[in-house]
Amino acid sequence: MNAMRPEKVEASETETVDTNLAAVTEVEAGIRDFVRNDIAYLRRPASSTTDAPPLDPSAEATVNNVNSLIQRVAGTSLAEIENLISELESLRDLLHAEGQRVQREISGYAQLSQAAMKSTRMIADNVAQWKRAADGLRNS
Repeated sequence: MNAMRPEKVEASETETVDTNLAAVTEVEAGIRDFVRNDIAYLRRPASSTTDAPPLDPSAEATVNNVNSLIQRVAGTSLAEIENLISELESLRDLLHAEGQRVQREISGYAQLSQAAMKSTRMIADNVAQWKRAADGLRNS
């Protein structure tokens, strides 16, 4: 049985993994804080007034932090997706243009082929007439 040995991992790959792990950890911590504050807000006794009580400033800060974290993490992915979409659209346009070019080339080839067949047929007919004429001269 062969033992599998792990491949060497480059330093840049480990730095990327560490950066991604740090970002994920930061987002998870922000979400945990948000949930804790949200649950604490729900456990408070309800006020007798029908107006909604103002949010705690720390809760608002947590919500803003979570929103900014999500936007930072999702922003990179969204930018990459948008770039990919634009690249795919340009490839689609290129393929469409190339398809039209190939159709024109095939049409030109078909016309050239038909012209060559007509020319060949005319040459064959002329050669047959010359052969008949030559046979007629020999027999006379």
